[in-house]
Amino acid sequence: MNIRAVIADDERLMREQLRARLAEVWPELEIVAEAKNGLEAVELTTQHRPDLVFLDIRMPGMTGVEAARQIGQLAAGDDEWDGCEIVFITAYDQYAVEAFEQGVVDYVLKPAERERLALTVERIRKRLAQRAAANDAPPVAGPEMQQLLQKLALQLSPGSAPQRLRWIQATVGQSIQMIPVDDVLFFISDEKYTRVQTATIEALIRKPIKELLDELDPNQFWQIHRSTLVNTQAIAGVTRDLRGRQLVSVKGHGEKLEVSRSFTGLFKGM
Repeated sequence: MNIRAVIADDERLMREQLRARLAEVWPELEIVAEAKNGLEAVELTTQHRPDLVFLDIRMPGMTGVEAARQIGQLAAGDDEWDGCEIVFITAYDQYAVEAFEQGVVDYVLKPAERERLALTVERIRKRLAQRAAANDAPPVAGPEMQQLLQKLALQLSPGSAPQRLRWIQATVGQSIQMIPVDDVLFFISDEKYTRVQTATIEALIRKPIKELLDELDPNQFWQIHRSTLVNTQAIAGVTRDLRGRQLVSVKGHGEKLEVSRSFTGLFKGM
């Protein structure tokens, strides 16, 4: 059975990575179009009527959840198209677990790892085969799907708890890598770039400290200088130099990070 799919994600790197991983684990899958936002996803789904749509949950303008709702409405009003399977792309486990537990949709967790994606593909293929054998339509417009989408929409609303950054997309030499936030020892910014330091990698991103502060878990990353954030789990100790300045020693790295006067209260008693 020839399966056709649309991929929707606002990050080009993520679309390319997912396409490449899908080619490895599901080579016969035909990617008919790629969208960079929810509105494009709906338009391309209307145009191509695929069997499967991969939707990033968080996209600017129309989110993946809103796009899934629109696609469901399209399927409900189209006598010639039964609809499609929805697979959410998410960086946040709680969304993925919620969707998967209800058994209505599947998910891909960013960044798409080959082994995990292979399991997702196996489940999707099984569901598609079962529905084809039973001549049954996907549940994209069904009540279970609509209930799930409503619940996810509430979680994505501005009043809900902020979702924390889990991966850093950074330039390392001539390539772009996905770095788990938990692996980052510290961030140091200058006027143009922010340096991302792990035990083994030094990378650069175009994201200021102020923006990182809004996206990172404040219990895990402390600001110790206007240009420096340190992973609390990586702090080996704090000492004072001859001028009385506090210096943070970092596990697995020889660099000492200066604590500015505004943040000395973090290490009372030193």
